[in-house]
Amino acid sequence: MSAAPGTDGVLVDRYGRVARDLRVSLTDKCNLRCTYCMPAEGLPWLAGPELLTDEEIVRLVRVAVERLGVTEVRFTGGEPLIRPGLVKIVTAVAALQPRPRVSLTTNGIGLDRLAPALSAAGLNRVNVSLDTLDPGRFDRLTRRPRLDAVLAGLAGAAAAGLSPVKINSVLMRGVNEDEAPALLRFALDHDYQLRIIEQMPLDAQHGWDRSTMVTAEEILASLRTAFDLSPDPAERGAAPAETWLVDGGPARVGVIASVTRPFCGDCDRTRLTADGQVRACLFATEESDLRAALRGGADDDELARRWRTAMWGKRAGHGIDDPTFLQPTRPMSAIGG
Repeated sequence: MSAAPGTDGVLVDRYGRVARDLRVSLTDKCNLRCTYCMPAEGLPWLAGPELLTDEEIVRLVRVAVERLGVTEVRFTGGEPLIRPGLVKIVTAVAALQPRPRVSLTTNGIGLDRLAPALSAAGLNRVNVSLDTLDPGRFDRLTRRPRLDAVLAGLAGAAAAGLSPVKINSVLMRGVNEDEAPALLRFALDHDYQLRIIEQMPLDAQHGWDRSTMVTAEEILASLRTAFDLSPDPAERGAAPAETWLVDGGPARVGVIASVTRPFCGDCDRTRLTADGQVRACLFATEESDLRAALRGGADDDELARRWRTAMWGKRAGHGIDDPTFLQPTRPMSAIGG
């Protein structure tokens, strides 16, 4: 791989894309066992010494914000709410200058309890994963009877001002493909924003099958059985969701069609795993180790240089449609969303 150009203050790749959005995984562990993510028994979790400490996470985020032009920081997992130092990390990141927008992707369990502290710490908003409103389906899908806890988390986030509260839903054929209208009605009734996501090949079992994936076209057709959808005139920019006005607006619904309508050409994301690896793409098969450099005494300039080099090598697209596509070894729980 050729080295990145000597451009200070930006994470640019060979195709001119600039990464402004940093996704930070705080843990690979999760308190649910969603069937499309991991087996019932869970996974071999990262050992404690492999994980970045709270201070190491904050330092790397500071390098990204102060030296590399990152303006958005999203904390993910696994399940980030189970990270003991979460509030402390959010407080430190929200205090950086220039201040980034700080958000969180979570399954919502325990969010009702933590939302006030996170809001006070400087968290701006949350995305909550919710694939079904049916308790029985929720139990089968997540292998945990915690739907009430997720709904309480959504309500708690809204009450704490962590808005807009977004719901992330994955539809699966033969499981919950009929629930798009109900999920949108629920979101509208509670002033949440719904994003429906095509299932991606990021499961630990490597059992993803494109032929069983519910596509964006099918999602939109299902929504249109109950709502009038029209294209959103607002500029999409680098947002992963294509949004639609619902019944003329102002309410919107988003569809993230990573597989059938890839948006790689506008991607502005860089990722940091819980063990300190930079990933230029969600589907990358390569990683760049910042943890070893950090623990080996590298200064901030060196960490920034390594990060720029990692992003310079970003590929043009994820290549899911390429016959040579290989699913990443790490599942979504270890990569971060």
